Amino acid sequence: MEPVLQHKEVVLDVSNLCKSFGNNHVLRNFSLRVLKGENVVVVGKSGSGKSVLIKCIIGLMMADSGTVILLGKDVSLISVNELDKIRARVGFLFQSNALYDSMTVRENLLFPLRRHWLKRESTDEESLVREALANVGLEHTLDMMPAELSGGMRKRIALARTLILKPQLILYDEPTTGLDPITSREIIALMNTISKKYNAASVIISHDMNCIKMAADRVVMLIDGRCYAEGNYESLKKHDDAKVAAFFEGE
Repeated sequence: MEPVLQHKEVVLDVSNLCKSFGNNHVLRNFSLRVLKGENVVVVGKSGSGKSVLIKCIIGLMMADSGTVILLGKDVSLISVNELDKIRARVGFLFQSNALYDSMTVRENLLFPLRRHWLKRESTDEESLVREALANVGLEHTLDMMPAELSGGMRKRIALARTLILKPQLILYDEPTTGLDPITSREIIALMNTISKKYNAASVIISHDMNCIKMAADRVVMLIDGRCYAEGNYESLKKHDDAKVAAFFEGE
């Protein structure tokens, strides 16, 4: 991946985020800044707080303290209506894909267009659907149902739906989970292509070392509730801290 230039626009700025559930301190002054066009992979053990972090970023969960500045707005200070409009500029690829089984591919892709205050002619909607499917190489699936698609195809359709609003930031939750190695590499390559085409920033939650190696401009290690270490794949692989090294055993 190309190095990120430091003068680029900041699309996400998480500062000193804290979140606890009773005596379970999940996030402890966690900080993260993501620049336009940058791919950041967040790595951590199960239960380390990665999902909590994602929910705090998009305002589904409020932190106990700290700030999340998303596309220039503090998510804790804006109205629900304003937050929904900010979310329309953020794509989210769910681990489960979250396609609607009762809808065709076309209907799944039209869904986000029709619930985000976006007034468009039906011809514009159709062109956006076809463009999104072309981006993932699945134009022929337009009228198919999710049940007719392979796992890799469903992941691509979910990505197409994520892209249809041309988001400035894309959040990926374990994008290669459940996929075979070849399909996983294809999805990662597609993520990289999309990032470059739209100059979108990405925050990727992943345990997949291939994903980390192929997609990350920067790797952030969420350990003990904080940004314990960060750097590129090669620098972290050579790290002498035992907690960091544990993630790279066998590599």
